[in-house]
Amino acid sequence: MDGLKETLVIWSAELRRALRSGRAVVLLGLYSMFSALVLLVVGWITREIRNAVNQQLANAGADTDAPARVAEEMRKGVLGFLSSNDTAMIEALAQVPLEVLLVFKVTLFFLPAYVALMGFDQISGEVGPRSMRYLTVRARRSSVLLGKFLSQASLLVGLVLVIDLAIFVYARIANPDFGFAAMSLNLIKFWLAAIVFSLSYVALTTLCSSLFRSPPVSLVFNFIVLFVFWLMDTVGRAVGEESALRGLRYLSPSHYASDLLHPQLTQFGISGAAYAGFATIFLLGAYGALRARDL
Repeated sequence: MDGLKETLVIWSAELRRALRSGRAVVLLGLYSMFSALVLLVVGWITREIRNAVNQQLANAGADTDAPARVAEEMRKGVLGFLSSNDTAMIEALAQVPLEVLLVFKVTLFFLPAYVALMGFDQISGEVGPRSMRYLTVRARRSSVLLGKFLSQASLLVGLVLVIDLAIFVYARIANPDFGFAAMSLNLIKFWLAAIVFSLSYVALTTLCSSLFRSPPVSLVFNFIVLFVFWLMDTVGRAVGEESALRGLRYLSPSHYASDLLHPQLTQFGISGAAYAGFATIFLLGAYGALRARDL
């Protein structure tokens, strides 16, 4: 029980410090600008393609229902590409505007780098100047580690919710047929998917921050690990079924992202369990590094 109290005290103190420091505002602004840029670019491309198709159909003398049919076919094609032609996912995401899906996919790709920028100094920032010793005198090292991890996770949960809410409100305004009930339900689904995905990367950032005394070194090493994970997933998908390298993709967290929006609980549960497993491994590694370190 004492360990739980220590963790909660450190979590609340670290979260208050992060909110007062202005970092949360900067990170929110960075995430907002990137998401807004992606949303505007995707929206512009989608609108231009739709206008070009409608113009070609009009020049060809097609009937008035042709643009709607072509738009629906294009939508199904994009959904099939994003969901690997999974019929259940295509049906589940049928009401979600394409802008939301594309922005979600793009931001999910860059979210690990954003997480690294958010928390690369959570441990190394205390170990380098040796201020960590004042914490570990009063609390267990495991409590300090979990408290800092939970503070970063809580900050991320709030930031992602704000951005997702803004994206869905924009989609609701831009697409009148995207009803409030569908918007609310899918907002919760997309937000939970992003949180499950990103918490393992928060744990990875905690591990990288625990391995080094210098925050810049922790950040660079974190980016290297993210690149290695991305390379493993890319190579594993690119090689043939008979290749031994095919199994590399299962060692990368990003491989399991595709089923986080799956309507079937089994598929979602497998992905969620994989991310929970990665987070546990990273946190155990961080604890081992912090426990062995001379503070």
